[in-house]
Amino acid sequence: MTFKLLAVSAALIGIAVTGAVIPGICDEAARAVPVVIAAAASQEAAPDFAGINNWFNSKPLAIADLRGKVVLVDFWTYGCVNCVNTLPHVTELYAKYKDKGLVVVGVHTPEFPFERSASNVQAALKRHGITYPVAQDNESKTWNAYRNRYWPAQYIIDQNGKIVFQHDGEGRYDEIDRAVGRLLNANS
Repeated sequence: MTFKLLAVSAALIGIAVTGAVIPGICDEAARAVPVVIAAAASQEAAPDFAGINNWFNSKPLAIADLRGKVVLVDFWTYGCVNCVNTLPHVTELYAKYKDKGLVVVGVHTPEFPFERSASNVQAALKRHGITYPVAQDNESKTWNAYRNRYWPAQYIIDQNGKIVFQHDGEGRYDEIDRAVGRLLNANS
């Protein structure tokens, strides 16, 4: 065994044992901390839904048409275990707040070719009891417009169309719920 091969093997074992992440390979683990945008000056306007192949459970939506509502944009794909783990929380949030002004928009951006099938997406919506609008983003145009990098990822947009909260990965469900509740209460 050459020295170089021994060094690479030792490095990989060290990464596996310590739980370190390799950029570009384990990005979702590296960015599990949410980004909360608090200062009004740093709030960014939410991009529109771009290049959508199909809309499920809704007619086509536009961010401008959702002004006055709180919007949760949830990037997911049905083949991602972490995404599937978040779906019960997203559907519960939708059920809790949909009559109070929350609009949830799932953006299904496939990672693998088989996830591009509209019938497979439709089957996943049925399987997971998803009744909120879902955009099929096969060309990743909405994904790119949001400069998104991870599955799953949630963006909360306030009534003025500004992104006020962003989180990658699983968890932070109570924090997301509180953020939505605060925005909805501020509007009433």
